Amino acid sequence: MTSTETVTGERADLLAMLAKHRFFLTFTTRGLTDDQARQRTTASELCLGGLIKHVTATERGWANFIVEGASAMPNFEEMTEEDFKQREDEFKLLPDETLAGVIAEYEAVARRTDELVATVDLNAIHELPKAPWFTDTEWSNRRVLMHIVAETAQHSGHADIIRESLDGQKSMG
Repeated sequence: MTSTETVTGERADLLAMLAKHRFFLTFTTRGLTDDQARQRTTASELCLGGLIKHVTATERGWANFIVEGASAMPNFEEMTEEDFKQREDEFKLLPDETLAGVIAEYEAVARRTDELVATVDLNAIHELPKAPWFTDTEWSNRRVLMHIVAETAQHSGHADIIRESLDGQKSMG
């Protein structure tokens, strides 16, 4: 039995919200080929495979932050052109990647996050790394997990729009 099977209260609520939004994000890709998952269907640069890669990288980064603190996150001021290129590729399903592969990676990251939800001190505080998009100086583990839920939900909505533009299929409506 894993620790997530016995979770109750706030932790169970966090796990339920994560599961719900993760489901919608991956459900949006049902039945697609790798080429369809690479396709841009809106004015945005986003594609479905890239969205899953991005959410995976984001969740992995924040889970690392919960465990390691700010040192787990890149220092924006020290990022190189190569770092920015790598981040740009995070939003694309590259030719050597498959939709099944990025979903499997997402599921592995999700399992790790779920274990953290079940076990970490939700009140523990970590100093945020320096970046222009942070207006706070620190976040609790609870706040980080709520941020992961919000990111996943937001990108699930993006995915639904991209899928509907691709072939008319809807996931959430």
